[in-house]
Amino acid sequence: MWVVGIWMDPGIIEKIVGEMDDYSPDMGEIDGVPILQDTCNEWDEIYNFQAREDDILVASYPKSGTTWMQEIMDLVSLEGDVQKSMRAPCFVKVPFLELGKTSLQYAKVMPCPRMLKVHLPVQLVPPSFWDKKTKIIYVARNPKDCMVSYYHFQKMDNTMPDPGPWNEYFSSFLNGNVPWGNWFDHVIGWWKAKDQHKILYVFYEDMIEDPLREIKKVMTFMGKDLSEEVLQSIKHQTSFKIMKENPVVNYSNLSSVMDPAVSSFMRKGKVGDWKDHFLVSQNELFDAEYEKRMAGNGLRFRMKL
Repeated sequence: MWVVGIWMDPGIIEKIVGEMDDYSPDMGEIDGVPILQDTCNEWDEIYNFQAREDDILVASYPKSGTTWMQEIMDLVSLEGDVQKSMRAPCFVKVPFLELGKTSLQYAKVMPCPRMLKVHLPVQLVPPSFWDKKTKIIYVARNPKDCMVSYYHFQKMDNTMPDPGPWNEYFSSFLNGNVPWGNWFDHVIGWWKAKDQHKILYVFYEDMIEDPLREIKKVMTFMGKDLSEEVLQSIKHQTSFKIMKENPVVNYSNLSSVMDPAVSSFMRKGKVGDWKDHFLVSQNELFDAEYEKRMAGNGLRFRMKL
């Protein structure tokens, strides 16, 4: 039972789910970036979305810990009030601008301060976010684990293109022929933008290693000052075990779209799962591409802890 705020349309969940049930896995592109066709159909409205100065945007390449960060941000903004955090599923509390017409329209009428989400590469972010100097938290995850997680996600999400067999998907991901494009372009583009804008760049591996430390970074960035007791509560509430069982977070209300018989939305939540999927030859090929693409930009990822 959702604890619904007075400003929230009680039918919004059903509207979003119903819209997603009709989604097609067909692909289009925006400025050369592969994007789901349903998102392309709404592109003018997405790109012209009007940000507000007190918005906070969470951005990431898919399967990088976005939902985890959303819950941290929500609980920080609520100063650790768990009951209020249960007011609605994460995709309603933090509207995903590329999710569809209903989510986009809903984001427009939300009261301040809003938390919003995108998977867009930096060059496709609606210009109003830069104009309003909106705070943005970008979450980045090492590409090998990101690839594996994305593969399983595409298998279970009926709105996404069928990833095909692993060996084919490996090449598709490496070449950027997946929804939201090339991982390297995405993380590097946002890394280069972080010094020109109000961007907190957070690494998934750091969140796994020391979640309390990273929660404190988010707290400071959001302009909050919470007690150690509240921070410990947020750490507990956003642990993988608790989130996997939490209907606000685990997308269990989207079972008609995301097939739990294929894979759970929250699958493992660890660093290094790629070792169970990559062939030795694939790892060598990926490492060579990684070293070539990442050379000289100061951005490095940990593939294991």
